[in-house]
Amino acid sequence: MMNHKTTKTFAATIILTIAAFAAAGALAQERTAPQQDQSTQSRKSTVLKNRAPVSKELLKVKLPKAREATLKNGLRVLLLENHKVPLFSMQMVIMSGGLSDPADHRGLASFTASLLREGTTRRTSKEISEQIDTLGATLTASAGVSSFTSTVATSGLVDNLDQVLDIFADVVRNPKFPTDEVEKFKTRTLAGLQFLRSNPTYLAQERFNRAVYGDHPAALVTAPLESLKRTTAADLAQFHSIYYRPNNALLTVVGDVKLSEIMPKLERAFGDWEKGNVSQASIPPAPAQSDSRIYLIDRPGSVQTVLYLGNLSIQRADPDYFPLLVMNKVVGGDSASRLFLNLREDHGYTYGAYSSFGSSKYRGTWAANSSVRTEVTEGAMREFMYELKRIRAVPVETEELENAKRALIGSFALSLEDPQALLQNIVTQKLYDLPADYWDSYPQKVAAVTAADVQRVAQKYVDMDHLQIVAVGDASKTRGILAKYGTVEVYDAEGKPVAGGGQ
Repeated sequence: MMNHKTTKTFAATIILTIAAFAAAGALAQERTAPQQDQSTQSRKSTVLKNRAPVSKELLKVKLPKAREATLKNGLRVLLLENHKVPLFSMQMVIMSGGLSDPADHRGLASFTASLLREGTTRRTSKEISEQIDTLGATLTASAGVSSFTSTVATSGLVDNLDQVLDIFADVVRNPKFPTDEVEKFKTRTLAGLQFLRSNPTYLAQERFNRAVYGDHPAALVTAPLESLKRTTAADLAQFHSIYYRPNNALLTVVGDVKLSEIMPKLERAFGDWEKGNVSQASIPPAPAQSDSRIYLIDRPGSVQTVLYLGNLSIQRADPDYFPLLVMNKVVGGDSASRLFLNLREDHGYTYGAYSSFGSSKYRGTWAANSSVRTEVTEGAMREFMYELKRIRAVPVETEELENAKRALIGSFALSLEDPQALLQNIVTQKLYDLPADYWDSYPQKVAAVTAADVQRVAQKYVDMDHLQIVAVGDASKTRGILAKYGTVEVYDAEGKPVAGGGQ
């Protein structure tokens, strides 16, 4: 839970994140649970082309291992050598993120990360930007509002490693949080957060998270406005002082460097960084899932309805990860999946329909989603419910199952060409305490998933009794449609209940 591009503001990061969302009572159905012949009848006209062949040898991979070292102050270092091109990438992963925020100050970790590069004891914000640009490097920092880590990342040419490392260490260790920069950041971010309330996908994600997580920190998609408004430079400095410590961090490096060469440089940059007594965040479990409910966010005059349907899924280390990965691929993982073929190719309701799932140290979510024309909301809901019931009721046919597994294994094979992706896999293995051979055996674990496994996890995680349905659109045109699936709760764009339920 990692693409990098230098971002100046937290608000810009939010907008980019929400843009990604778009590329990602419900028992009273009009359509009955499908039978085996129904599951294939409407697909006869659809031909899947360009199937990626997968060599049997891909099931037997031995991935490169990162070299490991630890500085005397407790900073752990992971290095993955790659000498194909004269580049390097570096990440400082702080083991404290949004889950370490005080309960009355959510977003503090995110604000702190966003302001790291806005001035240090040695450089102004302008100097940092100009020096990074001159070196042709990148420098970003981020922390999710419900993550358990914060990340500072940089990359550039190996010839400029010393200069970039000096700036990187300065930003990590010595942020000044100038009051004028803090106020500029707050102004920009408030405008960005307010703008998001006009984004229907954001509104759907916000309401869905609240429906699934309740008071859990994961319910937050963005930091509360009031929390941002009262944040001071002293708050940021305190968070940084407590959590940005070498014994609470993991430094990862990938590129055209050797451990024997880079360790002296890291010693000079971070060797005198003082340890701290850092308490780890207590990660609350996700709440018990409530009964199925329907939420409608009213946007009068909207020409589209954004639909989200889902519920809780798994923790990252759950053994159901691979069956759920394959099940999701079948249902809505890409443009060859059931939702896309049904809602776009067969019915023309939308440009795309997908599903996705997330997992962390607490239970993530599985959800299906799409943006459809308002006038086809009824048909889209019918087909969504049809596909969710079908994956539970009917075993996946052999060809469809093998296509899904082939696509996953092929995608994994392509990722092996990217050293940064390889290193991120290693970091994931460390963060979630996964087995040492986890990624070596990834293809075999995908290939071993059976139709029975897919149906089992579908019945467990596509939970129709606890399905949370969120729609964002014109309530005057969609409320009656949604009411066929249960009682509808109507809200406005600010998240407040609407008197009269939009009627």
